[in-house]
Amino acid sequence: MKTIIEITYLVSSVFFIFGIKKLSSPKTARQGNMFAAIGMALAIIVTLIDQDVLTYEWILIGAIIGSTIGVIMAVKIPMTGMPQMVGLLNGFGGGASLLVALSEFYKIMNFPAWNHDVKTDISIIVSILIGAVTFTGSLIAFGKLQGLVTGRVVKYPGQHAINALLVFLIVAGGAYTVIYPGNELLILAIAAISLLLGVLLVLPIGGADMPVAISLLNSYSGLAAAATGFVLENNELIIAGALVGASGIILTLIMCRGMNRSLLNVLVGGWASAGSGGPAPEGSTPKGDVKSVDAEELAMIFDSVSTVIIIPGYGMAVAQAQHAVRDLVNVLEKKGIKVRFAIHPVAGRMPGHMNVLLAEANVSYDKLFAMEDINDDFNNTDIAFIVGANDVVNPAARHDQSSPIFGMPILNADYAKTVVINKRSMNVGYAGIENELFFYPNTLMYFGDAKDAISKLTNELKNL
Repeated sequence: MKTIIEITYLVSSVFFIFGIKKLSSPKTARQGNMFAAIGMALAIIVTLIDQDVLTYEWILIGAIIGSTIGVIMAVKIPMTGMPQMVGLLNGFGGGASLLVALSEFYKIMNFPAWNHDVKTDISIIVSILIGAVTFTGSLIAFGKLQGLVTGRVVKYPGQHAINALLVFLIVAGGAYTVIYPGNELLILAIAAISLLLGVLLVLPIGGADMPVAISLLNSYSGLAAAATGFVLENNELIIAGALVGASGIILTLIMCRGMNRSLLNVLVGGWASAGSGGPAPEGSTPKGDVKSVDAEELAMIFDSVSTVIIIPGYGMAVAQAQHAVRDLVNVLEKKGIKVRFAIHPVAGRMPGHMNVLLAEANVSYDKLFAMEDINDDFNNTDIAFIVGANDVVNPAARHDQSSPIFGMPILNADYAKTVVINKRSMNVGYAGIENELFFYPNTLMYFGDAKDAISKLTNELKNL
């Protein structure tokens, strides 16, 4: 039976690996999600058999409650709320690891004859630390995305010194617990300090850096699960946690590279004015005129071109305009116009946010292109249509060394023959700086809520 269990764990791990692999492409993401779900189902069933569970009543109750909540969340939460849900689920994973570690500690304390060693004690401390940081950090991330907590960068005197002190207290308390095990108050103190540390680590991260924060917290939840696997001596949990932790770190580094910033720079507070969302200071506007266009004029411009690249941003998500964008694409393609989407790696509020929204609107995966795959094509494109994006198309990132986004790879929208920008207003983006692309001679501003404005444009195109 032990051999069968271990082989099944191995098969489950293979499903996880193939699931993660297929999640790397929008075309295979649904299949990858299914593979991962199958792997998790196998792991759960085998674990229940492996652990010789005496009664399944509470497990069944928990499964019913958890499954009900999960189904309701998946069905009711709109696609614009996906970042919040992902952040919350990361927190649940960390919280589960924290509770399992505490449960294992109390089991050892109440049953001294229970076999345990230094490895188990260290694993408990690590699981408590990472699980608690993930739990409260994810709750803060959820609050920022939901608007319950300020999306601005939050800084306070002695911020880094306080964080360093908390880490030192956790490490010192953990070392003491390993040497002199069984101190209940100290374990609870470590858990409390770790919970506080999670809040203080994520609170300074601005709204613009939430995709990186969500990715990093996802990695934390995996590492917490792996640590819990060592606590429970469960190979499957170790493997699954390590896969999530490693893939999350890799994705985080890729996204940091997409912003030309270090992970440390993101963690210590990000752009100084991130999340301000207000107008640019008086006198800071680049020299040049802003040319605006209405739906009727813009429809005639679109009707005369052969290639269009659409650049979606968080504004599209806020306006829930993905379906309106899809309708526009359908009309343009009926007119023989080639339409593609250029996706910046940090567009939106979570990794792959734009891909998820467009997939929900049934936009074909074949039309979605990563920045590195389409950036060279803007030179031969008639219209670059920017929907709710800002900093990721700001040319200042290339040449303005005083800009906070200097060096960040951007989409070369300004290289297109005509640039059309759909925004509500001239307000700055999350980096807190004006977008000089607004004032380029080949740029047209199409003001209005993305959903309504694009619907009007689509109707005008149909009437031509």
